[in-house]
Amino acid sequence: MSDGVLIGFSDHLENLLLNRANRHGLVAGATGTGKTVTLQVLAQGLSDAGVPVFAADVKGDLCGVAEPGTPNAKFEERAKLMGLTLNPQAAPTVFWDLFGEQGHPIRATVSEMGPLLISRMLDLNDVQEGVLTVVFRAADDEGLLLLDLKDLQAALSFASENAKELGAKYGNVSPATVATIQRKLLVLEDQGGAGFFGEPALQLSDIMRTDSSGRGYVNILAADKLIASPRLYATFLLWLMSELFEELPEVGDPEKPRLAFFFDEAHLLFRDAPKPLLEKVEQVVRLIRSKGVGVYFVTQNPADIPETVLGQLGNRIQHALRAYTPTEQKGLKAASNSFRTNPAFDTAEAIQGLGVGEALVSVLDEKGAPTVVQKTLIRPPVSRLGPITPAERAAIMGQSPVRGLYDTVKDRESAFEMLKARAASAAAAAQAPASPWGGGQEPAPAPAPRGRAPAAPRPRASNRQSMGEAFTKSLLRQAGSTIARELMRGILGSMKKR
Repeated sequence: MSDGVLIGFSDHLENLLLNRANRHGLVAGATGTGKTVTLQVLAQGLSDAGVPVFAADVKGDLCGVAEPGTPNAKFEERAKLMGLTLNPQAAPTVFWDLFGEQGHPIRATVSEMGPLLISRMLDLNDVQEGVLTVVFRAADDEGLLLLDLKDLQAALSFASENAKELGAKYGNVSPATVATIQRKLLVLEDQGGAGFFGEPALQLSDIMRTDSSGRGYVNILAADKLIASPRLYATFLLWLMSELFEELPEVGDPEKPRLAFFFDEAHLLFRDAPKPLLEKVEQVVRLIRSKGVGVYFVTQNPADIPETVLGQLGNRIQHALRAYTPTEQKGLKAASNSFRTNPAFDTAEAIQGLGVGEALVSVLDEKGAPTVVQKTLIRPPVSRLGPITPAERAAIMGQSPVRGLYDTVKDRESAFEMLKARAASAAAAAQAPASPWGGGQEPAPAPAPRGRAPAAPRPRASNRQSMGEAFTKSLLRQAGSTIARELMRGILGSMKKR
């Protein structure tokens, strides 16, 4: 196994050192400058070194890594210049898809996602996020599992019907605010997001596999449809990074990463993001390195990424940028200033003059310091350049190591079923025969024998209701109304017959 991944050739071979690959990285450049090919080269190089990879396929052509490349005169010439011999080879690949169409379904439970990320996904304001947090807290206190969207809808309906009781315990809950959240959940369902929530939920070990020869699997997320719902796309990838951060044990600085995570269209993560979310991203990026995970952001301009995050990205590959507008010129300046200067050329001018397949490269050396920036010719890929066919995708999925594990939805008892059962129980209790004492009241206490003081009255029960008691009370009111209506219909019907 090599101690590095070959990126390309400058006046020497440029390698991404494996023991520095968990220090994160950036691949930037304008559309059409070769970012996807660079991503494919890095993904396959890491796979060959035994590092599993997770990457989103936004344009639908990164999936070519799953098939061997075909002879190409241009690539052969470039390989010869670098002293390489191209041996067409595919990387072991697993396809995933939040919609379950072009890969194995990926799911997470509502509880795992949590109120902060769901609020981001639904574009909720602070008040709406607060109400959603109350619903999560109340469900947790009552032991109600929130697994899928119907569970969350059931919990929200309960919160609206019992806003007064919940407000006394957890804080103000406005039925109007709950209704707004419910409408936004409907929009998410219309976008196909409902299938993402549920079980079986993704096990992190299934994206961190190696094959029988020790090569890491390249996990490709089909995102050509998902990218049309940018908040769902960005929130899902942030959730996945957060899960890796929270569940993986500390490993310090390993010889090679346990996983390389590529976040394409990274600007979607930060655009209009509230401060708490940005702080979470910064925390995850800063600390996930010690879990053995390298995060690589792929975007058009480094200016798309906040300075606090950009400063954590030690390995950088910059493709060409155009600078025609003041905003683009500002981005160009930021990109050039982020490199360690090479006295042989002006960095800003070099970025504008790069051709397709060329990039400025600076990686971390053995001491963890960034190398001087170099003009680099990116090495050609040995896997296919471009998309694969549906038949090829189906064949690969048929041999997948996770085949059958996620394809069937599991719907175990959770909040929806539990609340439904309580409703049925309450309705049955409302229709039970009346107490012989009349009106369902307790019998009057017997008079105390002569010479004895009356028994002390029993202490009054607390007026505070649990979530379940309040829900049952609401159902009894509804059931009582139903019985009254049925009785009235019966009386009127008998009168008509006479």
